[in-house]
Amino acid sequence: MQVTAGQQGDAGRTPDIAVTAARAGDIAAARLKERIYATLTLTAVVVALVETERPEHLESALTVAVTALGVWLATLVADEQSHRALTGRSTSPQELRTAVYVSSPLLLTAAGPLVLIGISALGALELGTALLISAGVEVGTLFLWGWRSGLRMGNGRLNALFSGFLDTLIGVGVVAVKLLAGH
Repeated sequence: MQVTAGQQGDAGRTPDIAVTAARAGDIAAARLKERIYATLTLTAVVVALVETERPEHLESALTVAVTALGVWLATLVADEQSHRALTGRSTSPQELRTAVYVSSPLLLTAAGPLVLIGISALGALELGTALLISAGVEVGTLFLWGWRSGLRMGNGRLNALFSGFLDTLIGVGVVAVKLLAGH
């Protein structure tokens, strides 16, 4: 959602150099943010499915898919509304493409759980096991993102390890809160 230099929003608003939900230079960071958010959300959903008395394959797959789709659509709506509030206009087709690109990791996060549910439906493993593996992979992913971020910050491997564990702990805490709140 970009307003180029020289355009002026409503009176009293800052002239926009590049007012966006994700400025061009921040698109990768915005995509990662969306992926992390989706990881936390879907991990909570998968863990809730594990806690279901008798989860079924189709119900589990639909729950994961609909959750990812719902969060993605909500993100697009929020992005459009915030854009209109800041700029006083709707998004252009290019801005909409950018918003879809930035938010697409919300959909991609469902791929892992859906593949594992599918493998389980073929009889290769129990559904509960597939869901637990899925949750474990997602939590492991949080650790890797934290660890990688720590390395990129240049604070050494020990601090990167600490960063990974801290991100994992925060992620597990967020999942716990989502589960307690009924996700």
